[in-house]
Amino acid sequence: MDAWLLWLFAAGALAVAEIFTLTAALGLLGVAALTAAAAAAAGAPLPLQFLSFTAIAVAGLLVVRPVAVRHLRKPQTQRFGVEALVGKAAYVVSEVTGMGGRVRIGGEEWTARAYDETLVIPAGTTVDVVEISGATALVYPRE
Repeated sequence: MDAWLLWLFAAGALAVAEIFTLTAALGLLGVAALTAAAAAAAGAPLPLQFLSFTAIAVAGLLVVRPVAVRHLRKPQTQRFGVEALVGKAAYVVSEVTGMGGRVRIGGEEWTARAYDETLVIPAGTTVDVVEISGATALVYPRE
């Protein structure tokens, strides 16, 4: 069997393994095997094939992988869903106590409770959403 075909098989196996592991390391080794396959297809001797594989693998693992990992582990910059409602202003539609009430947050009406259970917040007051618990907004009056 030709050497380029073996390198090509190794590149394919590494690419498939990368799909299952998602480490970014095996994919880079697959690219290195692909360059070794190209060198073999061009007629390079075996030591030169290994040298091209090693050079590309080391460069990929030392330069490309840290950049890829840094981008994958970036913290989430935006809040989504109900987490995005925390900190927003709400308008009290019906009196809010520690037991219940209704507020309007961004055009939607939510059930609400006062964050401090001793508070009674009258209708028409602007409050801040402190927390979302299930489908209930915990609110505190603005000062």
